[in-house]
Amino acid sequence: MSLFSIFYFLVSLLLYILAIPFILFKSKNTKYKEALPARFFLKDNSSFKEAKVWFHVCSFGETKAIKPIVDAIEEEVNISVITNTGYDEAKKLSKNVRYLPYELLLPFWINKQKILLVMEAELWYMLFLFAKIKKTKTILINARISDRSYSSYKKFSWFYKRIFKNIDKVFAQSQIDKNRLEELGAKNVEVIGNIKLATLPKRTNKFTKLDEFVITAGSTHENEEELILNSYEKEFGKLIIVPRHPERFEKVNQLILDFIKNKEISYHKFSLKNDFSSDIILVDVMGELNNIYEISDAVILGGAFEKIGGHNPVEPAFFNCRVISGENYFNQKALFECIENYKIVKNSQLKDIMREIKDIKPASLKGEGTIEPIIREINGTR
Repeated sequence: MSLFSIFYFLVSLLLYILAIPFILFKSKNTKYKEALPARFFLKDNSSFKEAKVWFHVCSFGETKAIKPIVDAIEEEVNISVITNTGYDEAKKLSKNVRYLPYELLLPFWINKQKILLVMEAELWYMLFLFAKIKKTKTILINARISDRSYSSYKKFSWFYKRIFKNIDKVFAQSQIDKNRLEELGAKNVEVIGNIKLATLPKRTNKFTKLDEFVITAGSTHENEEELILNSYEKEFGKLIIVPRHPERFEKVNQLILDFIKNKEISYHKFSLKNDFSSDIILVDVMGELNNIYEISDAVILGGAFEKIGGHNPVEPAFFNCRVISGENYFNQKALFECIENYKIVKNSQLKDIMREIKDIKPASLKGEGTIEPIIREINGTR
């Protein structure tokens, strides 16, 4: 190891010792009781024993983004994460999931792997250094440097140059990102777009676009249908409600029936009448959401008006719908960064937004992406 690496290790050790009381205190919190002991004390967090394709991601959104790559390579992979939401999502992709330990512990934890693919801004010095020492090929994927963080990166360019010395290949989101990454010392940089946009929604059924303005409440949860109904007026346009869970269809049906009592609002269930002729339609069948987004003018995304974490905004944005979400979209922040012209509103603001919804600019995707060059890189390393 170089003198810098030894110095970095000693600083990490000092910070670790100082932080132990705080880590022990935070570990009592239910939210951190698994992640912190795993990351800082290696509790139930052993090394990856088998040499496989190793992905390192941060949280839920980044973990979702690697799914098409994991599916394409058709073999069991190793995945390390930082957050507990990332961990839960990664368990859906592989049985070999770990929390990435604190940097001080990485020299003793990392074993040789076939290849290491690190998502976006997870630029841990010891991670790349010891992966290379263990003769593992290292790749940074979906790399970007935002306008906001660019000046901060430049101030510490001397440090990032040392990190990029140990990164063999970088797949960047744009030419601007490529230029900035090369300024920081990145080599062998290729622009492939945003991999979160590599797998776009597909329709499985073709519905005819309606003459009336169509608002779809997509993937709604408990209490959200009631909020949307109480914010709705017939003059806003047609309202299509698509609950997230089929076991709630009948409950939502009763909510709508109660809402339209003594009102001149027509209603039907999609399972009984396969069209959109009424003012309010409950879609009580599965698998139609993207098909309905294609004929919608606006989408109110469920899951964020309650503390669920939100749902995928890329799908309605792909069909150029106006996209409205509540404030609790914490599981989807990475995907919201992929679109523009969306609205985040408080629950109390929903009726006002629905009144103005026709004047809101439709959402759109920021560029496109592909995973094929990443697949080729992985296949070429085996």
